[in-house]
Amino acid sequence: MDKKYQNFNDFYPFYLSQHQNKACRRLHFIGSLLVLYLLFHSLFTMKLSHLWLLPIVGYGFAWLGHFFFEKNKPATFQYPIYSLIGDWVMFKDILIGKIRF
Repeated sequence: MDKKYQNFNDFYPFYLSQHQNKACRRLHFIGSLLVLYLLFHSLFTMKLSHLWLLPIVGYGFAWLGHFFFEKNKPATFQYPIYSLIGDWVMFKDILIGKIRF
């Protein structure tokens, strides 16, 4: 990952290239879905002390996918903001059928 990305539109194709393995994409999707559930559940029940679990759940599932299935280093380490945005754009793209689940 030697290229320096100046904007998200240039970064996203690279991000997708790092998520070619179906199991990796599925783990990302499941992790993001659980993050949304945990976020809304915590806010609805006012158990805000559970919010600290959000990054553990989200990144935990994603990093399992990278280390065990994709066998690459997550882009989060070099591009944390673009990578986080990429997670949610990919989640949306999977939801609408643009990317295969």
